[in-house]
Parts: sequence; structure tokens; C-alpha cells
Amino acid sequence: MKELPTPTFALSPPAALPRGSLHRRDTAALVAPLATRGIQVAWARHHDEVRAAQRLRHDVFAGEMGARLNSPVPGHDIDLFDDYCEHLLVRDEATQDVIGTYRVLTPAQARRLGSTYSDTEFDLTRLRALRPRMVELGRSCVHRDHRHGGVIMALWTALGEFMTRNQLDTMIGCASIPMMQGGVFSGDVAASIWRQVREKHLAPIEWQVRPRLPLPLQTLNDQLAVEPPALIKGYLRLGTKVLGPPAWDPDFHSADLPMMMRIGDLHPRYRKHFLG
Repeated sequence: MKELPTPTFALSPPAALPRGSLHRRDTAALVAPLATRGIQVAWARHHDEVRAAQRLRHDVFAGEMGARLNSPVPGHDIDLFDDYCEHLLVRDEATQDVIGTYRVLTPAQARRLGSTYSDTEFDLTRLRALRPRMVELGRSCVHRDHRHGGVIMALWTALGEFMTRNQLDTMIGCASIPMMQGGVFSGDVAASIWRQVREKHLAPIEWQVRPRLPLPLQTLNDQLAVEPPALIKGYLRLGTKVLGPPAWDPDFHSADLPMMMRIGDLHPRYRKHFLG
């Protein structure tokens, strides 16, 4: 079996952890101690597990959203960031199929790579002071048959444990709003959601960022009575801030909102659950 050299682990206990990894040396730390409602949560440790996550991502992004993916392996969503990321997986306990995933780019790995994915969509200059303790979350998705709160809560609980254990305090990422609505390509929904979230959830000016390819908001109808996608609503309930207007991602047919969660801003209602 081909192993990923960094930061994914071999199947057997490694003699030394790869550079940039934030997992402890003890093997038990490689698997998140979570099992609830028939699901299991673990960090990917070998190539096949990462491939399973990439297949799920392809099914969701290309199969459901119509994204144009330039991948070296058919049926998989793969990009240059994957080899530098930790991959968090949720499995169906009965089938062992991967039904949910996040990828996590740590500060050390971002320095090695020279960028985060969010840097390709936004000018993050104002966040430079946060980078030493900032991780990027990306490529989040859940299988269509398992989109209930249990999968997302399990992922967030594992992420909270990871952040606390490694003394990290900031999470950033791009939250996507599909622009294909009922078979019609339109940015009106994204513009309307941006109007709503900027009124209550916009970050202070010192953390605001600018999109490299802005959604042309001035040409769109932002008065639609629509709700944000469930994942974005969940982020906002936790205390996540929106960092600025959305970028247009033509490959994924989406408008991407830049978002940031600081552990200190986590809503007290959820602090005990996610941070212990």
C-alpha cells in the first residue's frame, strides 16, 4: 500500500511523526475517541483512507453541485493542498463507508506550502498576525443520505479537541453557496445571503478581507427571502464571523464566503460541548 509521506500516517505505529503534524506520538491519539448514533470519527492515517474522502468529495462536488474538477485520478477530488493536510473522516459504523469529511491545513504545513486555499480566493493580508495559531478548514462535505446533525456535530467535536490539544485558536475557511438554483445559474441567492449575514455577523474591519474574483454584487438582486445553507447557519450559531463579501468560484459554480471562528468567540452554549 502506498503511504502518503506527510502528514498522513502509516498503518503501523510510526517511529517519528511527519513534519508539520500536530498529532501526539501515541497511536491512540490518531483516532478521535468518538462513536455516536452509528458513526465513527477518525483522522486518516494512510493513502486509502484519504482516497475514500476524495471519492466522497467528488460525488458531492461534481455529482451534486456540477463542479468542474481537474483531478489526476478519475472519480476523485484531488488538489495540491491534499498532501499537506490532515483529513478528518466520519464513517458509517455498519458499512465503514466514509460519509463525512473535513481537511485541516495546520500552521506548519501552510508555511511549508506557502499558502492556504483561502489565499487563492482572498487577500488575507489582515490575518497575518493570526497565522501562527490559525488552521484552515476545507473541502467539508457529508453524504446525501447522512445529512443530519449527528455527523456535523461529530466532526466539530473532533475539531474542537484538535484545536484545544494543540493550543490553536483560529479557524478559517471558505463556505460555499451554490449558484445553480433549480437548474438555473444565478448569483441572486448568494447576494441575498451576503446582505443578511453582513448585517449581524461581519467581522471587525481589522480582520476583513477582499475577494480576488468578486461576485458582481452590484448587478444582482439581493432582496430574495432565502436562508443560508445549513452548514453556514451552523457556523454562525457557533459565533463564526464573515470576513467580507463572497468570491466567485467558477469551477465549483459557487459563491464562497470567507469565514473565521476564534475559539474565544465560541458561543457559551457550545463551549462545554466542543471544548470540554
